[in-house]
Amino acid sequence: MRKIMALGWAGAAMVAPAHCAVTDSSDIGFAVENSVDVAADAGTVYRLLGQPRRWWNGEHSYSGDAANLSLKPVAGGCFCETVPGRSGRAGSIEHARVIHAAPDRQLRLSGALGPLQAEAVTGTLTFDIAPVEKGARVVMSYVVGGYIRMGGAKIAPVVDKVLAEQLAGLKRAAETESALSARIR
Repeated sequence: MRKIMALGWAGAAMVAPAHCAVTDSSDIGFAVENSVDVAADAGTVYRLLGQPRRWWNGEHSYSGDAANLSLKPVAGGCFCETVPGRSGRAGSIEHARVIHAAPDRQLRLSGALGPLQAEAVTGTLTFDIAPVEKGARVVMSYVVGGYIRMGGAKIAPVVDKVLAEQLAGLKRAAETESALSARIR
């Protein structure tokens, strides 16, 4: 499974957000940052963060299906995945744990995502949401440190691409929801 996840992360195709970059890297860690302007209000964006099945690409999950992802946006809440198993016995994965939840402004999680889960690292994933003229700006940063056998500098660009893809998915979901809401009014 680890090989599948690593290949999935390495083969990430994406629609580029407004800004994406590896902001720092070394043998023991890295930091990446992605940002995008979303034509939806901050409340819509924040609510969708709690529904990763609607915006996370299932190719970057252990089960291969985003429908198996969940995220409870409260301190201690789990960004988890159910993995269907044989004989009806499902497995589960904790991708990250919520450590700070400020509705409509910020969601921060702690966890080692994807292939980093097999490494001795700590990662902090932050979504900062701020109102802008025509919606909201979302800045997503991920800071990872610890022992990374493949080296932080080597994997950082791959992680950056995968996370940028997820942010683009959040943008699409939020803008779709916002457009549908506008039509109903």
